[in-house]
Amino acid sequence: MIIKTLLSSNVASLRSFSSSATQLLRTGDILRQTRIFSGDDVLEYSKVSRDTNPLHLDAECARNAGFDDRLVHGMLVAALFPRIISSHFPGAIYVSQSLHFRLPVYVGEEIVGEVQAMNVKEYKKRYIVKFSTKCFKHGETLVIDGEAMVIMPTLVMEQMHSSG
Repeated sequence: MIIKTLLSSNVASLRSFSSSATQLLRTGDILRQTRIFSGDDVLEYSKVSRDTNPLHLDAECARNAGFDDRLVHGMLVAALFPRIISSHFPGAIYVSQSLHFRLPVYVGEEIVGEVQAMNVKEYKKRYIVKFSTKCFKHGETLVIDGEAMVIMPTLVMEQMHSSG
């Protein structure tokens, strides 16, 4: 259920809201962000994480291992999930994430990160939300999937702050 206009315009949810309406997260809601990971992103991540696997840094090594080009670190791609959630719910506390790396992501590919609220429970004036998490390339090709649990102070969505 990927809608091209949502992907290109960075709109947060499949539901449409008027700008004056309060946007509350509900079960089934989907939030998306698109990102293209550059060679500089991979280099910076390798420095911070100290993951210097040559599959990420050396195109010839990656091709010799059977890949088309340099790989983006899977954990860097998966970092889209907490970014999507925190950009809509500042103060959200990420407590768990399962990940399945299905296909490689190459430097320069457009990736769509998607989180879908699967279960929302109120607990001590906060909310515990279980999200389905997925990343796609080429529109509908699944590259990563999993689940996240997040403690949120509110279900009121803030407008997305775009910062690259």
